[in-house]
Amino acid sequence: MAESARIKHEAEVRQEAKQDRAASPRSARLPRDERRAQLLNAALEVFVANGFHGAAMDEIAETAHVSKPVLYQHFPSKRELYMALLDSHLATLTELMLTALNSTSDNKERVQAVMRAYYRFIAADDQAHRLVFESDLINDPDVSSRLETFNRTFADAVAKVIAEDTKLPPLEAQLLGRGLAGMAQVSARYWLETDGDLDLDVASDLIYRLAWRGISRFPKES
Repeated sequence: MAESARIKHEAEVRQEAKQDRAASPRSARLPRDERRAQLLNAALEVFVANGFHGAAMDEIAETAHVSKPVLYQHFPSKRELYMALLDSHLATLTELMLTALNSTSDNKERVQAVMRAYYRFIAADDQAHRLVFESDLINDPDVSSRLETFNRTFADAVAKVIAEDTKLPPLEAQLLGRGLAGMAQVSARYWLETDGDLDLDVASDLIYRLAWRGISRFPKES
């Protein structure tokens, strides 16, 4: 019985490989980096639509127009595929936030640049934002650890600027950094729900003005 099952499995694998070779031009052989990007884009679509637990590798392969063997060559498991997506989007968002923060030495303009960069990130790819912050895997230790690393990196960078510019002690500056980071995240997630009824620049400027009116009240270091 076991031998029969093994033979059946091998036949299925050969059939899938044959189908992949005979597939349409859309699934023609691509350079590894291009194929990986194609698979990640397909996975993002499926994960956002169905959640991690509801997503199936079969559907991801179908969305990417490849066979399962091709998908598994690049990502041995659904979890590894999800983590690769998460790492990619968090790296992009971290770079955007730090670039905006360091784009000027004027603190008022810094706050405006950070808020606008965050809103533009989710406007450009709201699927990426939903995957990062609204996943049904968000309580997984590996996922929550990655999110905490992003939040800490962003908040620490903000806190460093605050600490250098005011008389606030480090822990208080850290708390304000976390508060500003949270303000960007929570307000932007709500803005997504407005479905474009509120202009992006208007929304980000509202939050920037709210944040600046609060942070600018703290005394500057003389």
